[in-house]
Amino acid sequence: MATFLYRVGRLSFGRRRLVAATWLMLLVAAGLGAATLSGTTTDSFTIPGSSSQQAIAQLTRKFPQAAAGGATARVVFAAPKGHTLNDFPYRAAVEGVTAELKIAPQVANVTDPFRAGGLDRSGTIGYSQVTYQVAAAGLNHAAKQSLLEAVAQGRQVGLTVEVGGDALRASAETGGTELIGVAVAAVVLLITFGSLVAAGLPLLTAIIGIGIAISSITALTGFMDLSSTTSAMALMIGLAVAIDYALFIMSR
Repeated sequence: MATFLYRVGRLSFGRRRLVAATWLMLLVAAGLGAATLSGTTTDSFTIPGSSSQQAIAQLTRKFPQAAAGGATARVVFAAPKGHTLNDFPYRAAVEGVTAELKIAPQVANVTDPFRAGGLDRSGTIGYSQVTYQVAAAGLNHAAKQSLLEAVAQGRQVGLTVEVGGDALRASAETGGTELIGVAVAAVVLLITFGSLVAAGLPLLTAIIGIGIAISSITALTGFMDLSSTTSAMALMIGLAVAIDYALFIMSR
């Protein structure tokens, strides 16, 4: 491996203008592909032939209202102290919330706390299970907003209403921590090499390589199903590996 990296470094230096131009062209091409060919990511995958996939297929055929694989939200109701959910006006409020959820966008099924065993023995706490037709990543803004508005409706009469589940799960965001990592790597490299050029070269090659990889992944989403976390994983792994290999080449 050391000999191979030495030859790569020597060949790249001997044809540095061609190598630099080629990588820049690849970066531009990948960026154009990401801008024009990208599709949507998904959090739903199938494994044909597996027992779990067969079970999901059976549920989908026989119980379509279950929406196996769809996002879920558990809406929990708590009556004020000294009252139960069966008291007026709290029962009407709970029924009003579940009625609103049943007609909300992308909802497949909503359980009734008073009929599906969703109340505790004291009758002060209950819950309703909301099942959606799509996975959490496929929920649109209208579906999430309807859920929040229904919850707010229950709180207006004095109920304590909270929501759990993946329906309101925030999308994974990247960028801040990776920028901190790049800054720390830059400081370490600068101290190690004592030169801005020597410290900046591994970072520059890493950033170009990651840009090509993430842009290519984004472009591929238009042709195949890829997880919403694929780009984040490529960014984290690529940042570490790209700097390491650039250092190996420089050390040779």
